[in-house]
Amino acid sequence: SGQKVCYGAFKRSCYKLAYFQDLSRRVGFQEARQACDIDGGALLSLESEAEQQLIENMLQNLTKSASGVSDGDFWIGLWRSGDGLATSSACPDLYQWADGSMSPFRNWYTDEPSCGSEACVVMYHQPTANPGLGGPYLYQWNDDRCNMKH
Repeated sequence: SGQKVCYGAFKRSCYKLAYFQDLSRRVGFQEARQACDIDGGALLSLESEAEQQLIENMLQNLTKSASGVSDGDFWIGLWRSGDGLATSSACPDLYQWADGSMSPFRNWYTDEPSCGSEACVVMYHQPTANPGLGGPYLYQWNDDRCNMKH
């Protein structure tokens, strides 16, 4: 469930957003990753500011449509494996893209990633939340527990 949208300008030119208003249909990171694989795709790698902007525009279009999208973060394909160094200052460098992309582009929210037991990454989408230190919780990235449902 999600509309596939294709553009010419990016290396991976087609994108599909899956948003579930029904909380019981939201899934953890590995389930989301598997769903993308089954669909012939991969969880999203964001490789540039321009691609980040494109996705933000897609989400804005989605929320303007009649579907009435409310708060709900989106999994992206960034994650950290192994907990050995999770608490060290090296932690931010341990995140990798699930599709093997080597892109160094990051769009973390202020004070993220917090690491520890949070090893999978979401793009914030909480339009009704009060802004925090980094402004509204919209489109920046946050590490979350991989079994959370998004």
